[in-house]
This record gives sequence, structure tokens and C-alpha cells, in this order.
Amino acid sequence: MIRTSSAPIIVAAVSCLLLVATASNVASATEIKVLSPTRLKPAMVEVIQLFEKSSGYKVAADYATLGDLAGRIQKGEAADVAISLRQQIAKLEKEGGIVEGSPVDIAKQGVGVFVRKGALKPDISSVENFKRTLLAAKSIAHADPARAEGRTASYVAGMLSRLDIAADIKRKITIFPPGVYDTIANGDVELGFAGMSEIVADPRVELVGPLPAAIQNYTVVTAGIVANSKERDAAKAFIQFMSSPAATAVLKANGYERP
Repeated sequence: MIRTSSAPIIVAAVSCLLLVATASNVASATEIKVLSPTRLKPAMVEVIQLFEKSSGYKVAADYATLGDLAGRIQKGEAADVAISLRQQIAKLEKEGGIVEGSPVDIAKQGVGVFVRKGALKPDISSVENFKRTLLAAKSIAHADPARAEGRTASYVAGMLSRLDIAADIKRKITIFPPGVYDTIANGDVELGFAGMSEIVADPRVELVGPLPAAIQNYTVVTAGIVANSKERDAAKAFIQFMSSPAATAVLKANGYERP
């Protein structure tokens, strides 16, 4: 009579059970829907990957313009987390579209000065040096405030008009469509102004640096739990992760700072 060891059979059975358990865990992983501004996408893609790896949750991200995001939440679209400008999230919270007390400031971005990639970077280390740079520049440009979604273009236009050299630089100033830096990239315009994250995202141009602290302006990005969320614990975990060292490093690399 030939006897065979039962060990291989047991090992095989255990392996099958482990595979079934793993598949079950993957299949049952909680998924949350995150609504985010398109401008934040370069950073969000990496942040989401890190969050999924560390938490076990899954994230379905949907990117849109700021105005579109607000409208979708106001219409009751199913989602778990909304990310937008602080003022917009506060308004949605007041209207009942965001869970009261859930919003958290996750990042901020300042206004930056940029030039064509490879061009000489001027000195903007102080307000006086900044003004000297503007006076020496042949041309200056910023986004059209009438077309821009955020407040950066409006702030830059106002800031330039308030400088004591405003009359001297007025003739040099032109505008470009929001996010379209062709005139700077091809050298037609010498200096450009935009949000730091937008500058970093365009490989054709190069960041000179942020505006001097005395005339800097920040846009704060806030995340909140959507009122109709069915996965509030997972949504809260995601918002908390946005302030973690790992997420902060990614945001910093994309032109954002801690709020």
C-alpha cells in the first residue's frame, strides 16, 4: 500500500484560502469619490496613490473647474470629498452641501514670477528689487482677470496698479488667457505672473520665485466632506491624509505650501 503525504494538499488548501481572502478584501475595499479642481490634478494623482497604498481605501477622482464643482455639489451630486478654494467650501458649508465642521485647509499657493525656460532670472528678493526688475523689463504679462477663475489675476492687476511705478510700467503690461503661457514660453513677453502651482506645471517656463512677502497674496485650498457622503469615515481619513508629511511633500513639489 502506497501512502502519500497530506502536506502538499494542506499547503495547497491554505494557499487557496489566502487567495480567496485577499480577493475578498480587494473586492470589499471602500471607495470614495473626490471632486477636485483641475488645476490640482498633477499633485492629486500622486497623493491619491499614496493614500490608497497606506489606507487600503480606493479613490475615484473627478476633476473640473471651480465653478462646475460648486454647481454639481449644489445640485446634490453623490460624492464624498470636495476640494476647492476656502471661500467656496465655506459657502457650500453654509448652504448645507458640505458637512458642518468638516472643512480643513490643506494647502495654499502664492503668486509667482516666471520667465521662459533657460532665460536669466531677475532679482525679486525684495520689493525694491522687484520694482527695479519691472522697470528694467521690456514686457510684463498676467492672466486676464475677466476670464480667470481664481483671484490671482485680479490680485496681480491690482497690485501692479498700486505700485508707485505703476505709470512707468503700464505700457509694458499685456494679458494672456488663464493658464496659457505661450507668449512667455516663446520669448515674446519677458516676465509673467501666475499662481505658483500653475507655473511649476508648465515645463516651457521657469519659476523665478514668489512675490516678496510684503506684497504676496495666498490662495487657500480647503477640503470638506460632502453632505450626501455615504463613506464619511473614509472621507475624513482622506482629508486627514492631505495634511500628512507624505502628501505635503507632493504638494510642495507642485508649488503649494502648508496653510
